[in-house]
This record gives sequence, C-alpha cells and structure tokens, in this order.
Amino acid sequence: MHNAQCKKGAIDPQIVAGGPYARKQLFSSSRLVAFSHGARFRMARSLAEPYAGRRLLDYGCGDGTFLALVHDLFPVAAGADRNPEQTMECVRRFQDLPGLTFTLTDQLHDGDHTGRYAVVTCMEVLEHCPDEERARVLEDLHRVTARDGRAIISVPIEIGLSLVVKHVFRTVAGWRNLGDYRYREHYSAGEFLKMVFAGRETTIARPLYTAQFSPGFSLRYHGHKGFNWRRLQGEVAILFEIEAVVCSPLGWLGPALNSQAWMVCRPR
Repeated sequence: MHNAQCKKGAIDPQIVAGGPYARKQLFSSSRLVAFSHGARFRMARSLAEPYAGRRLLDYGCGDGTFLALVHDLFPVAAGADRNPEQTMECVRRFQDLPGLTFTLTDQLHDGDHTGRYAVVTCMEVLEHCPDEERARVLEDLHRVTARDGRAIISVPIEIGLSLVVKHVFRTVAGWRNLGDYRYREHYSAGEFLKMVFAGRETTIARPLYTAQFSPGFSLRYHGHKGFNWRRLQGEVAILFEIEAVVCSPLGWLGPALNSQAWMVCRPR
C-alpha cells in the first residue's frame, strides 16, 4: 500500500520510510498497527482529494509522511510543527520535492497565512493538547483555512467499545514490548468504566506529561487516557460547521468499533 501511494506522487518509498513516525507506525512489524495507520492516511487522502491542486497545510505534520504521500495531489503544500529540530529534518529529507515547504506553527501567526489554505489537515494532534493549547490550535486552524476551504481533523476514539478493544491490544502489545506500548497509560477500574460508558461531556483526570523532544525544546502534552472525542466535537463546532463525521479504519462500523474519528469542517 505504502509503495503504491509513493509511486502515485513519484516519491521514493525510502524517503517516506526515513521518517520516525513512518518507521514506527506505517512500517511497523505489527500488521494491525500498520493497517490501522495506513488506513488513516488513506482516509485523509480521500477526504482531501476534492481540493487537489489547491494549497494544503498539514498542521502538526510530524515527520512529513502525509505531505509526501499526497504530493501528487497537492504539489504546493506546507507542513507546520512545533518541534524546530524535526521541522529542519523535514526540510532536509524533502528538499528535492518542489513546492513543499515546512515552518513552525508559531510562524503561522504571520498574516501571510491567514485564509491561505484550501484544505488544512490536523491529524492526531488535538488529543495531546492541554486545554489552553487546544483552544489556540483550533483558532489557528480557523484563521488559516480559506473561507471556501475545509479543515479535516482526526482524533482517536478512546471511549465506548473502541476503548475496550484498544486497551486489550495495548496490554498485549506492552507484554510483547512492541514499540512504545510498554509505556501505556493505566486506568483505575472506575476510570475505565466511566470512559467505556462516556457521554458527550464525560471527563476524567488526564495525566499531563513534560518531555524534552530535542535540545532546547520541551513540551507539555497529554497521552490518550481520558480523551473524549465527542466533547472535542462541541469545541470544534464553535468555530466550524461540521459537515461530516466519518471513522477509520472500518468506516461502516461507525464510532463504536473504529480507531479514529474524522470531522470535515467549514469555517464559520
């Protein structure tokens, strides 16, 4: 799948595989991990494709994997991330892809970015943000999205039956020392039951971590524990009209038994 997507955009698969996220997820030794994350990128590509040929921004672009995989659709695109070292590494790895640029998210406050992008993707970012940071990111997304454009937001489903399935998988993966799953977060019985039966406004205390991702750059962030995507949906709806909600990797199952929820949004 990944090689086929790379060929569409004439991208060397080794360039994509060189990214730390791609190595850990898309090219994971676990077929389930590789399938789930591969499906996520396929879904993102499908949702963005109606805007092909216009300008795209991937907010929280990480190692640039998604931008490489859609370069055939969006030859003029930008990636934004908070990590300066990772951003410079993207500049180096993708220097031969014309039209692809990278910047820091703080630099998006420059007025030149206002309303500039026909499609803005923000994938698996908002669940990690502390409350005040999440509000700022949503404002950023709203500001840079063109009035006739769309913001495409994906977050993990960490409530209901999906949480049960994920908890079992993470536990087994942790026993096998697979990837970072050995550092998985733990729930008390009461916390777990509360999130399995979560309503739209259900919350539990969410651990807040601090990590130094590169010299001189540290970040406060949440893991997945206690994240309620339905609560986030209400926050998104303040700034955006949510036109569609879809799920991956098996969309026909809906949010009950899927890994990610997607919101396709038009700026208010």
